Amino acid sequence: MADFEVWQKARFRFAVGVVLLNCLAAVFAAAQGKSGNSRYVGPGSCSASACHGGVQPMLNTRVLQNEYSTWVVKDSHFRAFRSLQSPISQRMGKLLGIGNPANSPKCLACHALAVSPERKGRDFDISEGVSCESCHGPASAWLGPHTLRGWTTQQSVALGMYDIMDVAHRSEKCLTCHLGTAEKEVDHKMIAAGHPDLVFELDSYSAIEPPHWKPSGDPNYGVRLWAVGQAIQLREALKRLARRTQSGSWPEFSEYDCFSCHHSLTKPESSWRQERGYENRGVGSPAWNSAHYTILRILAKDIDASASQQLETELQNVYQVTSNMSSSPKDIGESAQRASELAASLVTKINETKFDKERAGRLLQEISAQGDSISNQDTRSAEQAAMALDSLFICYEKQGSTHPTVRAAIDGLFQELDNPSAYNAPRFSAQMHKVNAALHESGIGQ
Repeated sequence: MADFEVWQKARFRFAVGVVLLNCLAAVFAAAQGKSGNSRYVGPGSCSASACHGGVQPMLNTRVLQNEYSTWVVKDSHFRAFRSLQSPISQRMGKLLGIGNPANSPKCLACHALAVSPERKGRDFDISEGVSCESCHGPASAWLGPHTLRGWTTQQSVALGMYDIMDVAHRSEKCLTCHLGTAEKEVDHKMIAAGHPDLVFELDSYSAIEPPHWKPSGDPNYGVRLWAVGQAIQLREALKRLARRTQSGSWPEFSEYDCFSCHHSLTKPESSWRQERGYENRGVGSPAWNSAHYTILRILAKDIDASASQQLETELQNVYQVTSNMSSSPKDIGESAQRASELAASLVTKINETKFDKERAGRLLQEISAQGDSISNQDTRSAEQAAMALDSLFICYEKQGSTHPTVRAAIDGLFQELDNPSAYNAPRFSAQMHKVNAALHESGIGQ
């Protein structure tokens, strides 16, 4: 109810002001666009009921026109700043020695639309969290013109709008916070203080946002989101690894698989990890977090077997040198850089790939058939497998009949992930076998 009241007040506050602002923006748009001086005007500029603040979605217009309302009431991004005021966040601030996280530039970089005064077209409240321009870019140059009849998205992009409709660009934008950049870092210190580990999968995250845009007419669009998002995540993760080896504070333990160290301890005779062994690394050495590639490698092979083999070879070297604590930062960084360049070429190929029902069914089979190897890569890889199978199956079912046994088997994978530190690879693998068997019984991917 509190969020709804905030939304109502914001609509009232800006209903009249937005009209004037749009007129002024239209006057200065051309000059600002050419000079690259577009500024941020805050989410209230989008909140009028005739703009994006409607209560009900409009089906006969190009956009739904209730995007602001959806964001305020349902989207976790709206509450991103508020989370900095929670007891856990306050404790994190004390542990990290940064004071109140709600005042810390380190935290505000991802939890709010916190920009310098000279980048603001007018004043606005950062307590509204991750808002419209956090993703769509500074709006002062295109805010007015984009309401004109016949105006195109491409014209707005030319004036500074971020092209979020492009799946690759959207992935890159999301990953600036959900993976990090040189300026936006979630490192091992932050995780140890209480910040969640960063996990990302574009299709699943888009679904739970929830969407404030009209759905694509392509039933395989979710597969494209998943595939392109995974490829760009790998490319950026490798760039981050290379960057961190040059920081002077290597090793950075957040680059490793958290649960190779942080897991429930058992008696030796009950340890599936000791039973599994420590392939390609020494006993007791932390493992590089291969979840960035565990599932993508299956897609890469399906699209271009030759290119995927080159990348596989380079990533195997990244895993080995990174998991060897005696490796020099220079060797690790160079290996990661080579792999990132190969991953970049894979992004292009995946972005150009046709995704259809047949490919989705084939990938469902191929991923579930590798249950043993995926499960043994540990918790984060298992999470990626579950999210990938879920996204693929949703798209597959959109184009045919329902398959309750497959759905139940995939849901069982998520149940195995309820307590990450208690993850059990043999149990997860057994559930993956159930998924594979259900797919066979349903005739999917054959």
